[in-house]
Amino acid sequence: MKIDAVFAGGGVKAFAFLGSLRVLEKRGYEFERVAGTSAGSIVAALVKAGYTSEEMMNILDQINIESFKDDRMSFLPLTVIKWLHVYFKLGLYRGDALESWIRDLLKEKGIVTFGDLPDKALRVVVSDLSKGQMIVLPDDLEKYGIRAESFSVAKAIRMSCSIPYFFEPVKLYDRAGHYSYIVDGGLLSNFPIWLFRDGEKNSWRRPVIGLQLKPKIEDQPPHKIKNAIDLYKAVFDTMTTAHDTRHIEDEDAENVIFIPVTDIKATDFDLTPLEKQDLITLGETKTNKFLGRWTY
Repeated sequence: MKIDAVFAGGGVKAFAFLGSLRVLEKRGYEFERVAGTSAGSIVAALVKAGYTSEEMMNILDQINIESFKDDRMSFLPLTVIKWLHVYFKLGLYRGDALESWIRDLLKEKGIVTFGDLPDKALRVVVSDLSKGQMIVLPDDLEKYGIRAESFSVAKAIRMSCSIPYFFEPVKLYDRAGHYSYIVDGGLLSNFPIWLFRDGEKNSWRRPVIGLQLKPKIEDQPPHKIKNAIDLYKAVFDTMTTAHDTRHIEDEDAENVIFIPVTDIKATDFDLTPLEKQDLITLGETKTNKFLGRWTY
């Protein structure tokens, strides 16, 4: 059965998606169109490139996720370096290692640019901080005078994964030479299930399954705000979820696999093998439960 799928952002929590994919593959589901934000965009791209869940598990078993923290060389003390990188480069790490890793994986399957994929087969959400806009790639590249078919898929995913202050923003140049700072799409839409709605009919073209790394809305605990740091966390979490909340209420929620990962942060790049396996198992459990009641 052919379906469309949407993968939410969530950093290293996305290991849980591998368990979901394993179950969906065994049940005979095929992905026609996929979309994702941040880490969800990595999974979406690998799925559309043709990687199976088992192949992805083997790849991620071999990769040292810590290697994505590619800071710039300097002879200054570590603390000073970090502050300087955040101040002048706008991020602790470059993000080049992440982009290179994704580019190599996609190239093995013959995918380099969006032109190597069917139209609308993969869509990636990013945030344009310079223009204050949510951007869907490759759809919105024409706004910058860029040909979608020639734009790097790995570059788009690196943009969507550029967590503010953690990774440096990516500069996206238009034909006039002006650039915008592009960062993590999760700032404006961390779960873009709305992408597959038929605008006029307000319905789905084919069955859609969303994979979300948070509990159901009614099960999400309230933010506990006791100090300025708690307030910042609450503001950031609200900012990344408010836009999508109305799209996963009532009818839409029936099409979402909720995988509540609450004890791991998106930037916990030092996950142990046991923690990775626990995430995969959680994805399998929640997906089996979902499919047991899903009607389409």
